[in-house]
Amino acid sequence: MPRRVIVIVLDSVGIGEMPDAEDYGDLGSNTLGNIASLRGGLHLPHLEKLGLGNIESITGVPKNRTPEGNFGKMAERSVGKDTTTGHWEMAGVILERALPTFPNGFPQEFIERYEFAIGRRVLGNEVASGTEIIQRLGEEHVRTGKPIVYTSADSVFQVAAHEGIIPLPELMRICQIAREMLIDEMQVGRVIARPFLGEIGQFYRTSNRHDFAIEPPHKILMEYVQEQGLAVCAVGKIRDIYTGRGITDYETTKGNREGVNKTLDYMTKVDAGLIMTNLVDFDMLYGHRNDGEGYAHALEAFDERLPEIYAALLPEDMLIITADHGCDPTRPGTDHSREYVPLLVYGSRLQKGVSLGTRSTFADLGATVVEYLETEPILNGKSFYSEIQGGRIND
Repeated sequence: MPRRVIVIVLDSVGIGEMPDAEDYGDLGSNTLGNIASLRGGLHLPHLEKLGLGNIESITGVPKNRTPEGNFGKMAERSVGKDTTTGHWEMAGVILERALPTFPNGFPQEFIERYEFAIGRRVLGNEVASGTEIIQRLGEEHVRTGKPIVYTSADSVFQVAAHEGIIPLPELMRICQIAREMLIDEMQVGRVIARPFLGEIGQFYRTSNRHDFAIEPPHKILMEYVQEQGLAVCAVGKIRDIYTGRGITDYETTKGNREGVNKTLDYMTKVDAGLIMTNLVDFDMLYGHRNDGEGYAHALEAFDERLPEIYAALLPEDMLIITADHGCDPTRPGTDHSREYVPLLVYGSRLQKGVSLGTRSTFADLGATVVEYLETEPILNGKSFYSEIQGGRIND
């Protein structure tokens, strides 16, 4: 029978500080736990049934005596707490050196060289929320034609421009120039084109975003699967994070709701291979903006969609729900947090109720996927597939 694996990455939904959290300034971080405590409990009945509350104590999400899924958490072996770092590790890449971040903006000398290279002066060059900075600097951008450059807690160089002022081909050109210039100690994980539309005071970002990522240093999960002749479908920013390597089809998204919808679309069209989705709203809209209440609502909204995902599963499917790092909105600052990430695994023909413990690397996920899909092993990680084969162990 054909096999599929559906991996859903809840961007930034961490589940407690890692032992080295102090080195990152993240002592006390626990994205899920602290959000739950902040609002007196989370209502996540479907994730609860999978075993989310069996991983760690979460107010409102108790342990389940007979969970429908298998549960555990994963530690990040790579250095860093970046989107690219976390996703790459799932695909089998372990980074020994953190990708650079620029909490004070980019060096002025670099900005001047960049302005000369693109033939335009720029605005911004600061750490900012993407939606906030286009409202604040958008009017000047429209008046002057200067693109807005900014960064975040992530390893990114972002360029925002109104599509009516700097057309998309030109925005992509100046982002490609940035990608080529950001090398060596300034080699950020991604250069991101952030186009927007609208009128002054009502600017909004469009779905024409494009990420110019650095290349993974060696063969990754998706390539192993694709070389087996299987589909590899990417939803959200997955294709850009992996620079398209091994991806056979992809869909961009505007947010979590569309991300789930497009995942469901692939589940109706693709009967074998890998479907991998990133749901970015948790991180982008709520984590980085210290909006714990909004984050809680987004978690509950995702939980409400789980029955639709279950209904689309085939008998041989493996569903994996996890995250790429933390971004605790209850802590000072707006940076990602160095946290364990949850690991929930479900399939009607898999065991149920297995504790997968604390995995030593996110790469265990990728190792499990390739074993289940019967491809070559990836370079890092230990598969947990043998631990969950068969029927319910609680029976």
